[in-house]
Amino acid sequence: MTDPSIGVVFVTYRAKHHLPHCLPSILESPLKPRVLVMNSSSEDGTVELAQEMGAETLVIPRHKFNHGTSRERARKFLKTDIVVMMTPDAYAVDQNMLTHLVQPLIDGVASIAYARQIPHDQAGIFEQIPREFNYPDSSQIRSFDDRRKYGVYTIFCSNSCAAYKNDALDQIDGFGSVLIGEDTFTTAKLLQRGHKIAYVAEAVVKHSHTYTLWEEFRRNFDTGLVRSWNRDLLSGLGSDENRGKRFFTYMLKKLAREKPHLIPYGCLQTVVKYMGYRLGKWSGSTPTWFKRLCSGQDFYWKPNKQDV
Repeated sequence: MTDPSIGVVFVTYRAKHHLPHCLPSILESPLKPRVLVMNSSSEDGTVELAQEMGAETLVIPRHKFNHGTSRERARKFLKTDIVVMMTPDAYAVDQNMLTHLVQPLIDGVASIAYARQIPHDQAGIFEQIPREFNYPDSSQIRSFDDRRKYGVYTIFCSNSCAAYKNDALDQIDGFGSVLIGEDTFTTAKLLQRGHKIAYVAEAVVKHSHTYTLWEEFRRNFDTGLVRSWNRDLLSGLGSDENRGKRFFTYMLKKLAREKPHLIPYGCLQTVVKYMGYRLGKWSGSTPTWFKRLCSGQDFYWKPNKQDV
């Protein structure tokens, strides 16, 4: 049996400083994947450095970038059996990460697989907590039949490092146009068609962010908004709020054990995130100027924008 071809897509914008950390472990993988750095026309030298390091490149206009359709263009550019979507701030911990990640797809036990994320070494506790909560140390396989057990977590996936069978993506016409959440909505569509998703705890990347309260508000506004736009797709999967309550409880317990003086900020952050989420869910029919004001995806709302 011929080994499947594998392509890795890094979605980048002003990412030159990340490339020395994210590319080598993928380029040196024993699987020898094709590596594509897709760039939204940044002028910081990302494309030139990627080419020097041995990656293929694809440049698209910034104003035409879309989290879904731009990734779709990249996967069609590569035409490999398996496509891995990554962001440049996700650093594989070793050369074998990719091997672990795609193994469930090669074995035929899943059509999607995503990696375990741990925080970067310098990350603070508010970056550590979501990684611990969402990315446990044991692997699992989930199907749509597990929705009563896992609720909305059933379709959890992160394109910071996730692998897909391309023939499965073809069944749903690939990644569609989205504001954010192309990974989640693609997973929902595939699981509803009988496919399975693998969480691969042995495939580890370092990935975390430090957000201001305003950035947290805008991120969660976008989440609430796209949830309101996709109610039918997400029906029967339970409530985001239920998982949010479990996360809040987990956060409080960890802060109480390790940094109790940060509990007030943790509560404030949670209120801000929830306000953004609820406002987003209520804003489906609000004017574009209002959504643009609250959204963290400014390029999405450009007049006469065409997705690529």
